[in-house]
Amino acid sequence: MRVQLDHIVKIFGVLRANDDISMTLEEGKIYAILGENGAGKSTLMKILSGYQPATSGNIILDGQRSAFSSPADALRRGIGMLHQDPLDVAVMTVLDNFILGRPAAMIPDRRSARHDLVETCKRLGFNLNPDTHIDQLTIGERQQLEIARLISLGAKVLILDEPTTGISTEQKEALFNSLKRLASEEKLTVILVSHKLEDVKALCDAVIVLRSGKVVGERAMPCDVAELVALMFGQEIERSPRDLAIRERLVLQVRGLGLQARRVAVHDVDLDVRAGEVIGLAGLDGSGQEAFLRALAGLQPINAGSLTLTNAKAESLRLDKLDYHARVQRGICFAPAGRLEEGLVQGLTVAEHFALTMPAANAGSAWIDWSRVNQHADAQIAHYYIRGRADSNIETLSGGNQQRTLIALLPEDLKLLLLEDPTRGLDVESVRWVWSQLLDRRQHGAAILFTSPDLDEIIEYSDRVLVFYGGEVSTVDDPANISVTQLGSLIGGKRA
Repeated sequence: MRVQLDHIVKIFGVLRANDDISMTLEEGKIYAILGENGAGKSTLMKILSGYQPATSGNIILDGQRSAFSSPADALRRGIGMLHQDPLDVAVMTVLDNFILGRPAAMIPDRRSARHDLVETCKRLGFNLNPDTHIDQLTIGERQQLEIARLISLGAKVLILDEPTTGISTEQKEALFNSLKRLASEEKLTVILVSHKLEDVKALCDAVIVLRSGKVVGERAMPCDVAELVALMFGQEIERSPRDLAIRERLVLQVRGLGLQARRVAVHDVDLDVRAGEVIGLAGLDGSGQEAFLRALAGLQPINAGSLTLTNAKAESLRLDKLDYHARVQRGICFAPAGRLEEGLVQGLTVAEHFALTMPAANAGSAWIDWSRVNQHADAQIAHYYIRGRADSNIETLSGGNQQRTLIALLPEDLKLLLLEDPTRGLDVESVRWVWSQLLDRRQHGAAILFTSPDLDEIIEYSDRVLVFYGGEVSTVDDPANISVTQLGSLIGGKRA
């Protein structure tokens, strides 16, 4: 399907999110839409996929002017979108979610739907169990399910918003192979919204770059990454060196830890974490690193072993006897990968989120001091460069700005900071900024443990790396002297 966007404008109050955007996307091609957070990428794709109307401008499909009243209307015309946070129902099975959106019937034909699901997954190279509940899937598997559902419903234009975030290298390779086959053999038009320039290099035929709501450049691939970065930000982003951690005071001691993750049992983990240290947790999707991080936060039960917190006076406290809230009170904070599922509250404004984290704002009173809350929210919005206002509903912010808000909500006085994929969906400049904020925390004594599917990020920011494979954990003590290929081999099961 040939897609033309003709002078698209989208205005939110005083903000021109899309400012006279025109582009043509040919069938059988894979396009990347690049731009920094807030450049207007997601807004433009939501207009194309029927989630919101343009203020002005036209959408032209195969030469015919089109207008959509809803995503379902757009999908009937052949346009489907996969969002950063997949649109599924956690209490339902894979098959039930696959059936959603099909033509209405009093009694769904589950046998036919199951056959369609299995065949579509086989065609795309996915491996999904129809009877598994959604809350048992990883983010990557949930994305695979949504792609399969959209293809089965007749999508001819497939829009993917950060599809490789939170998925393993193997899942990414399978996804890319499927997308290339859909474009070349079935002539789908594929649109990739991403900040990962290596993904763009590996997958796309052409790149269109947005900045401040405008198209600032188009390039055929292959294209030099430095040129794309310069188009996105107006300048090339340089990597700045960081100080090494000063590993002194013991903060956390893990001894003989055992737990049952979703796919694997992790056992006999010993770890000493010191103040100011950054430890990356690496592994294939479902290898236990996320469960380990949640066990430290009190969100995942442990089967064996002990967790001991040590304060500045060398006094010890058994953490495994405390629940999540008790650990938060003692300076242990957790930030999940699922922003809207776990980290933030849909329907609340940015200011209301800060009110939830400011008990002092209403201490001794049944009333919230909204003047103080709004003042604090405005200060954090400015400090973290959040593109939104105190009265903006959190779900109206872009994925990157939701992530910045989540980081801004972290309390100041922390002993241990536990982060799931802390830069999920952020552009290159925003990744640098968030890590500058996190590394500033370690200068004040906080220890950081984080997971990330991005091995470059693991290597660049970690003082040590824990590698999870097959229920066992090994340690890389000097990540600066290991390559991404070597770390990938360890993750895949090769031992040093």
